[in-house]
Amino acid sequence: MRRFIIFLIIILISTNLYAEQNDIDKEDFFYIGKMASHNEKFTLYFKTRQKAILARGEEYNYITDFPQDLYIYNHHTKTDESLISYDWFPSSAKKIIENYDFPVFPEDFAYYLLNDNNTLIMVSAIKNINANLVFDISKRNLKKYDEKNKLEFIISSIAKKCGYFSLEETYNCNYYKPLISNNLIN
Repeated sequence: MRRFIIFLIIILISTNLYAEQNDIDKEDFFYIGKMASHNEKFTLYFKTRQKAILARGEEYNYITDFPQDLYIYNHHTKTDESLISYDWFPSSAKKIIENYDFPVFPEDFAYYLLNDNNTLIMVSAIKNINANLVFDISKRNLKKYDEKNKLEFIISSIAKKCGYFSLEETYNCNYYKPLISNNLIN
């Protein structure tokens, strides 16, 4: 009888250990469609363009029916403006990205907003691009990400930046979830 009770307890414990969590949501890993700044002065969000875009692809040409541009909404002035648009982004990115001759869309990247509320790290989400980009929000400047900045990308959804950020601080790690477009999931 004692062995049976021990056996029953082991089965109950093991079934609880291997139970699958059903309450995990995509929002736990990504900001989908919009992201508030760390200081909550602005919000970044994707907005769908009116016209479809015909683009040359790696294997075939394709039409993107509902392309999205990245916009910024200023909470103080209650205005929004285009931040990264298909109007200028593909030509600027093509100059920076080496060995990739095809157009890239603003929605093809995962955007990590750093603690300075001014720097967006852009990591390619769906194409064979071997470079990450940096966008300065205040200067509206796009450039290649310098690998010396030591931003570690974990499982391509979370970024971790650790270190001593000033002489007065202790060792600190910050984790960042990326902003992605709804089109990446669909």
